Order: sequence, then C-alpha cells, then structure tokens
Amino acid sequence: MEEARVHYLNVSYGVRSWLLSTDHKRIALLYLVTITAMFALGGLFAVAIRLELLTPGPDLVEADTYNKLFTMHGILMIFFFLIPSIPAVLGNFLLPMMIGARDLAFPRLNLLSWYVYLAGAAFTLWAALTGGVDTGWTFYTPYSSAFSNTKVVATAVGIFVTGFSSILTGLNFIVTVHTMRAPGLTWFRLPLFVWAHYATSLIMVLGTPVLAVTLALVGMERAFGVGIFDPALGGDPILFQHLFWFYSHPAVYIMVLPAMGVVSEIVACFSRKGIFGYPFIAFSSLAIALVGFLVWGHHMFVSGQSVYAGMIFSLLSFAVAIPSAVKVFNWTATLYRGSVSFEAPMLYALGFIGLFTIGGLTGLFLASTGLDVHVHDTYFVVAHFHYIMVGGAIMGYLGGLHFWWPKISGRMYPENWARVAAIVVFAGFHLTFFPQFVLGYLGMPRRYHVYPPEFQVLNVLSTAGASILALGYVLPLLYFTWSMRYGEKASSNPWRATGLEWTTPSPPPPENFPEIPVVEEEPYAYPLPEASGV
Repeated sequence: MEEARVHYLNVSYGVRSWLLSTDHKRIALLYLVTITAMFALGGLFAVAIRLELLTPGPDLVEADTYNKLFTMHGILMIFFFLIPSIPAVLGNFLLPMMIGARDLAFPRLNLLSWYVYLAGAAFTLWAALTGGVDTGWTFYTPYSSAFSNTKVVATAVGIFVTGFSSILTGLNFIVTVHTMRAPGLTWFRLPLFVWAHYATSLIMVLGTPVLAVTLALVGMERAFGVGIFDPALGGDPILFQHLFWFYSHPAVYIMVLPAMGVVSEIVACFSRKGIFGYPFIAFSSLAIALVGFLVWGHHMFVSGQSVYAGMIFSLLSFAVAIPSAVKVFNWTATLYRGSVSFEAPMLYALGFIGLFTIGGLTGLFLASTGLDVHVHDTYFVVAHFHYIMVGGAIMGYLGGLHFWWPKISGRMYPENWARVAAIVVFAGFHLTFFPQFVLGYLGMPRRYHVYPPEFQVLNVLSTAGASILALGYVLPLLYFTWSMRYGEKASSNPWRATGLEWTTPSPPPPENFPEIPVVEEEPYAYPLPEASGV
C-alpha cells in the first residue's frame, strides 16, 4: 500500500491548526473561504437590486431600503471581495512558490492580516444587520458627514480596519520579492504574475492610508463637528472627493493588475509560447501603478473644478490607457501563431481580454470631458466600471482558480462543466451590463429605484442576464467542492506549464521545496519537451 505523502493540507488536523497556521498556503485558503462568503452576500444584495429594477415602480422595496441595498452591495464587493480576492488568495498561495521561497517574509504578519480582514468584515456586517448605510460606497460628503441617519461610522470603521489588512499584505509581498528570490531568479526572470503583484502592492501601501485618513476625518466630522467637509461649518465637500478618488481610482488597478498577471500566465501556457514583449508587460504594470495616481480628477469633471484642471486630468486619463493597451496587444501577439488550446482557464483569460477591452474603450468616453458630462452618474458609468472591475477582476480570479486548482487541491475539476460555466459567465455578464450602456446613454441615472416605463425592456434584459450570471458563478462553487473528494488526482504539472510552482508536487509539501531551487532559464521557456510529472 502506497504511503500517504505529507503535504500542507494533511500535515496537521483540527480547527486550531488552521486558525493559528502561518503557512502562506493555508492562509490563502482561509481567505478563499471568507472572501467567497462576502462575495455571496454582495451577490444577494445585487439580486435584490435587479429584482427591484425589474419593474418601473417601487414594487419590492422603498427608496430608503434600496439606497442601503446598493450601498452594501458596493461596499462588500469592492472592499471585501474585489480588492483582496486575487492578492489574498492566489497571491498568498503562489507568490512564495513562484520565487522559490518557503514562505512570505513575515508569516505571522500574514496571519494577522487575515484576522484584521475578519475584524473589518465583522464591523461592516454588524452595521448592515443593525440598520445598514445609505450613502453609496463613495460616502460623499456632506451627506455622509452631516445628514445621513444610518450606520456611517460603523461601516467606515469596518473599511478603515480592513485597509490595514491590505497594507500588511502589500508590505509582505514587497519585502518578500526583494529579499527572498531563489538564486538565479533575477528581476527579468520573474513571472509576470509576480510583477503584477509587486505593482499592486505599491498601490496598496501608498494609496490605502489616504482612504483610511479620509474615512477617519468623516468619523471625526460626525462625532465632533470639526468642519472639514461640511460647508455649513466652513468645510469643503470637494476636498472629500479629491481625497477619496486619490485612493479609489488607483484601487481599480488593485483589482485589475493582479488579474492581468493571471492572464499573462494562462495565455503563455495555453498558447505554448513565450510571452511576447515580456519587458513591456512588466514595465507596463509599474506604469499603470504610477500613472494611476494622477488621474483621480476625471471623476470630478462636473464638480466645478477649473477647465484647465479638467483638460489635464483628461489627458492623463488617456495616457493611463497606453500601458493597458500594451498588455492587450502583447497578449494578442502571444496568441498569434501559438498552439492555442481552449481549456477553462484559457476561456476565462480570453473573456478577460474581451471584457477589459470593452471596459477600457468605454473608459475613454468618460475621460473626455464633453461626453462625461452627458453620461455622468448614469448607467453608462455603472456598465463601464462593472466591465473593468467586475468583468476583468472576476474573469481573472476564476481563470486563476481553475489554472492553479490542481496545485491548490491536488485534484482536477470536471473540465467540460468548467467550460460550460465559463461560457455561461461570459454570456450572462454581457446580457447583464451591455444594456446598461444603452440605458445610460438614453439618460437613466444610477441609484434610482423608480424609472420611466420606456426603460423597462432594457432593465428586464439586465435582470435576466444577472440570473444567468448568478448560475455561472454557482457552478464553479459546486464542481470545485465536488472535485475535492471525487476529482481525479492531479500530477505536479497537469498543464505542462513553466514556473517554479509547477516543480512541486500537488498539493505542495509544507515547506514548498525540499531544497531552495536554482533558476537557470528564462521565464516562459515554451514549448516544453515533455510534461514534468512527479
């Protein structure tokens, strides 16, 4: 009888061994469970929103309740799912293995970041259960600081606390990449997944404190009436928008850059080609991170800022599209004349490229001051940021989960079901959000729970799409759960991919590598002559 191999899943048993683990792989799974729960809650709020919008009148909920529904949907999805999803789950699991390390630089800090995330989530959920908050996820002042009678402070505290989790994770990744790379793993031999997480970590560390300070000021204003944002007390509500968007626009890249790293790995593997223009993709990640800090003013074209400021922010917003376009062009060039196969991870990667391209091109509309005035605060904006943040980030997240699931669980998932789910998600997403571009262009404002009857057909299409999309999201949950017990055992490298993480057995041993590997070849050295099974 074959002796059971010791790996990170069976090295110890019991709840305590998981809750006190400092193994980056186990912490990644703790994040996976909690983030999935937050995604499910945020999704339930979305279902309620789409059901209310099925008809023009206020049939399901009243205006106050509707305001709380879309606020909690936005807060849970953005701060508790989209921002941490890929870095905390896939980044935590993979980054040390990808650079040939046994763990992150600060394992205990890594565990602490998960507990900090839990504490922030607890505050926010408590606020939701005891009345909710109705300000929108943007917390615009002076409404949030002076007039709202809902749980603004408790929710802000929840987000404030969670921000520390993001900062700790970013710091850990930066120090790990700088100090723990295997011998021979130079900067230009790093996987593009690592480059993407390095750039994301810079934004986390530099940008998140700005949001934390902003929310703390809102709390101070509500508690002590200090007059920072309330014009009645001598404050300036536009100052809040500057501070908020200084973080929140780069936060879009916290969500999308890691997904771009995932897509780079998948496209190279399933094209059996080295990535085209590796240095350009690597440096474009840094360029997106840096330029992303300079474009916040395009959210404020109608706030009364000067024409000259509007022109500068418009030009900078166009400029940030250049490094994003570089990535799309390079992925396309990698696919060209490649030996392309269409397993589920590749379907999600191709879906990401399609959705991100549509989201990026419509972003150019919003970077144009004249067009932005027409569609400002309409459903056009809702559709645009869902294509970028939700379509892009979730396609990357699901693609990454499927790609590395054999490594994470040691089991294969049912490939045909996974392909069906990818197609259902792609179709459901378009049917949900493409009609919203038309709704916005026709003038339907966002955040309204009643609307003129002529908008109903497009809203019904959107709600039907949301139903299909929900099915597409449930399918992976079902077959991943099934595969953990019944799935075929995975080899160390079922995709014949390059990268140090594929040289370890599936699931990996607790220490990742028996000996620290020495890297002697360039990244993405496809095609491989033979699969390297263990």
